[in-house]
Amino acid sequence: MQTLRFNKTTIWGRLPALLCCVAVVLTALSVANRADAQGAPAADLATPQGAAAWLDRIQQAAQQQNYTGTFVYQRGAFVQSSRIAHYATKNDGEYEQIESLDGKPRKLLRHNDDLYTFVPERKLCVVEKRQNKDAFPALLSTGGDQVLSVYTPKVLGNDRVAGIDSQVVELDPKDAYRYAYKLWADARTGLLLRAQTLDPTNGQVLEQLAFTQVSIGVPLDKAAIVNGMRNLGGWTVVRPPLEPVDMEAQGWSFGPAVAGFHKIRELRRPMAARDANDPPIPVDQAVFSDGLAAISVFVEPVEHNSRKEGAGSSGATNVLVKRRGDYWITVLGEVPQATLQQFASAIEYKATR
Repeated sequence: MQTLRFNKTTIWGRLPALLCCVAVVLTALSVANRADAQGAPAADLATPQGAAAWLDRIQQAAQQQNYTGTFVYQRGAFVQSSRIAHYATKNDGEYEQIESLDGKPRKLLRHNDDLYTFVPERKLCVVEKRQNKDAFPALLSTGGDQVLSVYTPKVLGNDRVAGIDSQVVELDPKDAYRYAYKLWADARTGLLLRAQTLDPTNGQVLEQLAFTQVSIGVPLDKAAIVNGMRNLGGWTVVRPPLEPVDMEAQGWSFGPAVAGFHKIRELRRPMAARDANDPPIPVDQAVFSDGLAAISVFVEPVEHNSRKEGAGSSGATNVLVKRRGDYWITVLGEVPQATLQQFASAIEYKATR
């Protein structure tokens, strides 16, 4: 089996080169509103209910607090920093701006689920609906109680991140099919300040996202975000097509693969063919999540396609590509390679009439 090599992964695109222009967004369900604005007291973290409420509070803080700061994504020797400003309103939802501070300039503007990504060197603006709601400093793709059905919380006490007092909790997997997580959250507001993905066998940090500077509860002005989304003169605006799809109706079944993972979305995107004269290739994607980790299964036809079988990894992200008759199956996620193998072995196809 061929070993697949990854390009550098960043918050702007966390996919390997083999997925070309398929924009993977690990999608999610809404988080249950169980904690109040102040969250669960520290003493409750020792109980499953308190730990679940603490996790929900992290998600709510990311959505409901005003904050601005700089955060860093790190994987091995690769480091990328970004600046974020998040503005929450009672009547008009969320506004957010993220700018890359390293490498080529990139800017992301968001109002609720309306997402505008600016690529200055190409004068390109990609307009689409947000699919994933668990991007840092958000965390969960479901309620905290569901997360704790497959992870065991361990309270590690208090620490400081970016000068802010935080509570630290480690989430250890209950099986060998997922990684561990170590989380630092602001003790006052619940905002996630640092998140590490750990190899549970040796404690190695596979990936980390962390604020290096952050101000919480500061007054912010949404005008720059609103104006940036409205004033698109001189930009080439692209709206990638995206549509829901019923993969089961097309003959695909995924079987009981790994406990704790539930299918949360199915969608179809076009991918450019190898030959520019050929029509785009339809790529179907099924997304599964255990609340923290997500796995995407991509199905695409072999015809006009240069995919190859193989496996690869980068940080916490692993990928597996297999051919199944007239289709390529790509399984990708921030889980161990054995988990992807388990998923791939459970996929079956029966042609529909």
